[in-house]
Amino acid sequence: MDRLGAIEQLAARRFDLLVVGGGIIGAGIAEAATAHGLDVALVDRADFASATSSGSSKLVHGGLRYLQMGDVRLVREAHQERRYLMNVVAPHLVERLPFLFPLYADGPHRPIVVRTGVLLYSALARARLNGRVSEQRALRLVPQLKTSGLHSSALYADARTNDGRLTIENVLAAAERGAVVLNYAGVTAVHGDGVDVRVDGHDVRVRADRVVNATGPWLDHLRRLEDERAAPSIRLSKGVHVLVDGGEDWGAAVTIPQSTVRVSFAIPWEGMLLLGTTDTLHEGAPEEATVTEEDVRTIVDEAAVAVDGIGPVRASFHGLRVLPGGPGATANARRETVYTRGPSGMLSVAGGKLTTYRRIALDALEQLGVRNLDRTPRPLPGAVGLAKVDWPVELDPRTRSHLLHLYGSRAAEVVRPALEDPSLLEPLVPGRPDLRAQDLHAREHELALHDDDVLRRRTTGWLRPRSPLGSGHVSEADAAPPAARS
Repeated sequence: MDRLGAIEQLAARRFDLLVVGGGIIGAGIAEAATAHGLDVALVDRADFASATSSGSSKLVHGGLRYLQMGDVRLVREAHQERRYLMNVVAPHLVERLPFLFPLYADGPHRPIVVRTGVLLYSALARARLNGRVSEQRALRLVPQLKTSGLHSSALYADARTNDGRLTIENVLAAAERGAVVLNYAGVTAVHGDGVDVRVDGHDVRVRADRVVNATGPWLDHLRRLEDERAAPSIRLSKGVHVLVDGGEDWGAAVTIPQSTVRVSFAIPWEGMLLLGTTDTLHEGAPEEATVTEEDVRTIVDEAAVAVDGIGPVRASFHGLRVLPGGPGATANARRETVYTRGPSGMLSVAGGKLTTYRRIALDALEQLGVRNLDRTPRPLPGAVGLAKVDWPVELDPRTRSHLLHLYGSRAAEVVRPALEDPSLLEPLVPGRPDLRAQDLHAREHELALHDDDVLRRRTTGWLRPRSPLGSGHVSEADAAPPAARS
């Protein structure tokens, strides 16, 4: 369905369910709802996955530190979902990754406590890993590991993903089952039978039996459109990440202890090294959050605790975690999900983890009264037939691997137009394996409207080689290349 057709359908139909917010939670709810036969609409004020759902730590994990906080249930559930995502839902996008946990003489943890925690974590994960590894093996896994003062290292397993594409695939799955999905469509009013949406300069009344508020950091803004007296219900924690050169010869990520309740990570991701994250309270409007020089310095300094030879910062980004309202430091706050109802019946979904988005979506449908829920994991588009892709054009191994990772078994369809236009096999941007064919595919089949939609959330074009970010100018806009299309 083209954009004009989607707008017409929004105005003409009455839906069983309207989901506001196209991040991973909203997209997951739309996917699950369509799988259960509901007539669904999904709208987002910007692009799908344009906020926290493309600004996360890229981890699908149980959350080792949550064991220390005593939340064994959350860790067990997260591990179960991680297995579902790796094995069924999106095996092309969610990849198993070993994590090295180095323990230094002046570190915040006693080695026996960490090793015990890793063994329990691995048991919950049903993983067979040697909890303790030698310094030689640790260096083989992480060549840049700092060994000065190293007492010992523990090893466990989690997974990494491309969070933006995981979100987009959920949106596409919902659309393929008949959902009307529309980005750049902001809600301006909430009524008892739906909402008003401002899209492409026009106001559209969208009627729905049930409305879900899955707007993440904008959750309270939408709640106040429903009830201007609605009290604040959430806090926002800013998580900043930076990307540096390296990681291509790493066989594991590094979990770096910063305090008894906080860790940071160094993760090989999409051909670069991802460092972070921060965890600081953000008290302004969500759109006012930025990456500061202090954020970048903090991340690099924290990574240097365990990583030698960190290169210059090439790019940065941030996301805002949604936490239940209340006192205390954000690092200590539980990553729980809270469901609340407004006076018109709108269900607001606050908090949660990327890893458990599927479970959160099903729980939201249960809150809405949907019966006979099937919690069996379903493959997303491209997740089946990965071993039998019939490439229509000749591609080098690196490009094939990259396309399989992003699109799974649908990768061949992405490059098929190159049979008639070979220029589509040219690089999307210099220095990256993305192709111009992906730009065409994103605009024609994945609802991309702008260059940034293509480069940041549907490809990895924004990670092109670039000069280091200069002091005094550390904005995320620095990472965005010029228009990819000629």
